[in-house]
Amino acid sequence: MQSKSVYKVPNGKLLKIFLDYNEKSNLINKICITGDFFAYPEEAIDIIENKLKGEMLDRDELVDRIKSIVTEQGIKFIGLNVEGLVKGIMLCKHE
Repeated sequence: MQSKSVYKVPNGKLLKIFLDYNEKSNLINKICITGDFFAYPEEAIDIIENKLKGEMLDRDELVDRIKSIVTEQGIKFIGLNVEGLVKGIMLCKHE
């Protein structure tokens, strides 16, 4: 199923998520993360998108997985945080 969300992160910027996921298995097939926020290093969003393929579309699992990616890759956000990113992703499931 393809879905999208537009979410204003509290105390942050606008986040847009385009999500393709399997409704039966609840797994992410493809995700595109865009918005008015900044992420460093430059390839941070590409890294996150690639590492989320095949992940379960579950709030707690996504928080843990994205925190792990951010830590291991040394990713810094401006205008976005892990919880806001997960909220934007989960909004796609409830559209």
